[in-house]
Amino acid sequence: MLARHPWVFSGAVERVEGAPRDGDTVEIVSADGRFLGRGYYNSRSQIRVRVWTLEDEAVDRQLLARRLAAARRSRERVGLRFGGDGATTAFRLVNAEADRIPGLIVDAYGRFLVVQLLTAGIDQLRGELCELLIAELAPEGIWERSDVDVREKEGLEQRRGSLHGAEPPARLEVRESGLRYLVDLHAGQKTGFYLDQRESRRRVAEHVRALAEHDGGGALEVLNAFSYSGGFGLAIAAAHPRARIVNLDASSDALELARASFELAGLADRQGDPICGDAFQELRKLRDVGRAFDLIVLDPPKFAHAKSQVVAACRGYKDLNLLACKLLRPGGILATFSCSGLVGHELFQKVVFDGAHDAGRYATVIARLGPGLDHPSLLSFPEGDYLKGLLLELR
Repeated sequence: MLARHPWVFSGAVERVEGAPRDGDTVEIVSADGRFLGRGYYNSRSQIRVRVWTLEDEAVDRQLLARRLAAARRSRERVGLRFGGDGATTAFRLVNAEADRIPGLIVDAYGRFLVVQLLTAGIDQLRGELCELLIAELAPEGIWERSDVDVREKEGLEQRRGSLHGAEPPARLEVRESGLRYLVDLHAGQKTGFYLDQRESRRRVAEHVRALAEHDGGGALEVLNAFSYSGGFGLAIAAAHPRARIVNLDASSDALELARASFELAGLADRQGDPICGDAFQELRKLRDVGRAFDLIVLDPPKFAHAKSQVVAACRGYKDLNLLACKLLRPGGILATFSCSGLVGHELFQKVVFDGAHDAGRYATVIARLGPGLDHPSLLSFPEGDYLKGLLLELR
């Protein structure tokens, strides 16, 4: 805590005075009795206290209102305005600890808000939080997606449903960097879309656009692995007049949503036959039949949920990247990502290098990729810096 880390782990707690309930706000003091801050407590979690404040200030409705208003202003400073008609209408409005509201995610999708209440402390404030969001933003509806496994560690059940106003449609149209996408807020992955990859989609698309201008618009064959609803594929298709996108995902529903988004964007003719299956197996099949691509995107789900899983996660990342390197033509482009916070930037780069080396390829770093400004992280909280990516040229 002295280094402003927002978590107090169970091993750092000498004793608990009184009988706080899980989710209650408690005062944090040093072994010699000095005041350190206030946070909410959970006896069930290894993260025993999540810090609200290091100041001697009340943790109340006014504090929460100030933090929500500050989060909104920080997005507006970078051109992300809730309910606006700009080029981007889907973005993260509150990013938990980074916005000093631990355990809370609020994502904006057009005129709708999607909230995730991840911890017992923030779950206690559910009603009050809803009132404050209505007062601050006047959304058409607030939809809850507290249907994530992390709640079980907090002693909470998963929950999904309407908190306020209208229920979002089964497929909601949003815009990102001027492109139209369809999102599923009811049952889609994350809160409906991978908002944290917006900046990477933009940068990969910019590189593809530059390639098209330099090469005279030659054909570009693209494999978008772990495609979900086709976000990277659609951005690439819009940037290159002769792109042919093959979306690969284990979910047929996700691939259908991708197909509908391509049609909405007027880019249906740039989508090849999708592949529904396990990416590890399907990449091997493509290798064995001699398929080759000019660009491959690897955006897998989180592989390491605990330190004990890091070694296995690295094996998985290496396998994927080795296969992708073998499928790329000389001069091909690889956009590869990890969202496992326990796999750091340096370790991920080493794993990708090992895969390229074993494939007999040289890899040049074109860009290092990460989340946009709506997904801030605290310098004192490296755990929040989970998403990393590399844009590589293979020779």
